[in-house]
Amino acid sequence: MAASEWSRAIAVVAFVACYVGLALGRVPGFRVDRTGVAIIGAAVMVASGALPWSDAVAAVDAPTLVLLFGMMVVTAYLRLSGFFRLVMTLALRRARTPLTLLAAVVVASGALSAFFVNDVVCLVLAPVVLEATRQLALPPMPYLIALATAANVGSVATLTGNPQNMLVGSFSGISYRSFLAREAPIALVGLACVFVVVALVYRRQLPNTPLEIVPDTRLAVHYPLMWKTIAAASVMLLAFLGGVPIAIVAVTGAACTLFTRRVNPEKVYREINWGLLVLFAGLFVVTAGLEHSGVIDLLLQWAAAANLHRPAVLTVVTAVLSNVVSNVPAVLLFKPLVASFGEPRRAWLVLAMASTLAGNLTILGSVANLIVVETARAARVEIGFVEYCKVGVPLTLVTLFFGWLLLAFLPV
Repeated sequence: MAASEWSRAIAVVAFVACYVGLALGRVPGFRVDRTGVAIIGAAVMVASGALPWSDAVAAVDAPTLVLLFGMMVVTAYLRLSGFFRLVMTLALRRARTPLTLLAAVVVASGALSAFFVNDVVCLVLAPVVLEATRQLALPPMPYLIALATAANVGSVATLTGNPQNMLVGSFSGISYRSFLAREAPIALVGLACVFVVVALVYRRQLPNTPLEIVPDTRLAVHYPLMWKTIAAASVMLLAFLGGVPIAIVAVTGAACTLFTRRVNPEKVYREINWGLLVLFAGLFVVTAGLEHSGVIDLLLQWAAAANLHRPAVLTVVTAVLSNVVSNVPAVLLFKPLVASFGEPRRAWLVLAMASTLAGNLTILGSVANLIVVETARAARVEIGFVEYCKVGVPLTLVTLFFGWLLLAFLPV
């Protein structure tokens, strides 16, 4: 076998093994998580010669990593200031019935997740929801599931709502404003669907009767830090809408928030998900190794045969793949294929929509779901797999249908 054929075989094996590890979430018999799988896969690609070092370095998409890092820093300051808890608590205090409380959870979770990373929103808001339902003697299950699903749906609206959208923005060149105009309607319809589905599934536990007490969660808010970070985030949003490159805006906003005398930067750095940044870098290299092997031509033939260019087919395949290997690896897998489609812009929008909304299918569909489930478990509230699917499955099917409908037939 020639050296080039060996390199191609190694690239394919490394890629397949990596994606199997991502699907399993670990390497059986070893303490290796998804980030470790990506690191090992990238190392094999480079060490074996399947991907030259210079190509591996070039494959790491710096704007995406910078954007993700910048948004993590800004979000960390908002979290440390108490902003997220304040917004959620104010929303809960205005609820007068169990159903309006549910609406408050959906709106707060969805709106915050549209502009900040949805995983962080769930991490901060889940304890607030648990405390509010405890004070009101309400079943926490409907509200926690609504929190997780609304966070996923709301994050579909913008390029900064979740990591896979950031990838789509970097690869497609679609502007923040254009993406918002096409995806925000899907998010709004989706949030309405979250409320309706949760209300129907738990209709017996959510009577339309007045609440006897109002949530009165004590808040520890660092107002100077909060207002400073809100000002920075507002300027960032205006810059996003004005067409300034989003990676530059994000890192500039992060730099402005870091310039402070009030918070030890070590607290902020502990809030950064360094593992996710490394996961991205590793997957960039693994995907580049597959492209370098020449196997992409075969994948393009399969894509053409499967009619992946059609929005309906792309929606279904993306949703399934996102639940097998997770949404970020799924988007990276489609990267070399989308350019060959007749309408690549529409395909990128469909890919972002489907990979995000598919996260609501099961508990394992997104990190946001797992965060809520683990937070609930620590408070002795068990959200079972089947229990979650009572909401997740119908909600995912309905929102994917509406998402496909809006993107397939409207101009993009």
